[in-house]
Amino acid sequence: MNVKRMRTRHHRSNGSNGASRQLNGQIPMNRNHVFDSHGPDVRVRGTAQQLFEKYLQLGRDATGSGDRVAAEAYFQHAEHYFRILNAMAQAAQQSQQERAERQAARQQRVAATTSEDEEAGQADTDNEASGEPKDLSSEPQPELSEG
Repeated sequence: MNVKRMRTRHHRSNGSNGASRQLNGQIPMNRNHVFDSHGPDVRVRGTAQQLFEKYLQLGRDATGSGDRVAAEAYFQHAEHYFRILNAMAQAAQQSQQERAERQAARQQRVAATTSEDEEAGQADTDNEASGEPKDLSSEPQPELSEG
């Protein structure tokens, strides 16, 4: 029997059915995330910014040595990581905007609650200061027992 097949047959599942991968296999956008990249001739590891710069430099070096095919391959890899950088920047900007909107909504709710409390307190103070009898019909009344 094939040894590889035996290993996969006895592989334990952690019961997550792939749930350990976040966002259906998509990696969360974090600018410090480290990528393992397998380029045309080289294996590179680093952040998206580092990989972009590395492949760009490799492309320039290949162009300088006259290897147009390798240069094009490196530039395509550099473009891939450039797009990842742009996607991360866009996601960060969107989350920052959403955070600011939530903060503004929270501040509006706090301001509205504070002004309602002040208005209610002012109305109670006005009734007591005017000397007019307070209408108690809306407040609960104690039950009187005959006896």
